[in-house]
Amino acid sequence: MSASMVRATVRAVSKRKILPTRAALTLTPAAVNRISLLLKNKPEYIGLKVGVRTRGCNGLTYTLDYTKDKDKSDEEVLQDGVRVFIEKKAQLTLLGTEMDYVESKLSSEFVFNNPNIKGTCGCGESFNM
Repeated sequence: MSASMVRATVRAVSKRKILPTRAALTLTPAAVNRISLLLKNKPEYIGLKVGVRTRGCNGLTYTLDYTKDKDKSDEEVLQDGVRVFIEKKAQLTLLGTEMDYVESKLSSEFVFNNPNIKGTCGCGESFNM
């Protein structure tokens, strides 16, 4: 056998337990409740779509929109009956992210707790990776 040749063996495996993959995005109960409430009176929409745009002082920012259909390249996150679609451009930026919904006396907003972000701007709306 020459040094450049690599050997591989293929075996059929039965009764193998397949491990579930981790969702690109997880939703907190507060986020699930808020999305359900937002979609309750909008039967023409099937879920929310998360995207990422070049904007702000630190480079990127998340976008949220209602969506009527799933694009071919969208990743679908289905959790507790709520559907969130991730645009192709945003998929790598959201891996391992938790989406939360936070209410305070002055504001209410969705918050993305993303472990991959290297820095954010002062207002917290834009980020870089």
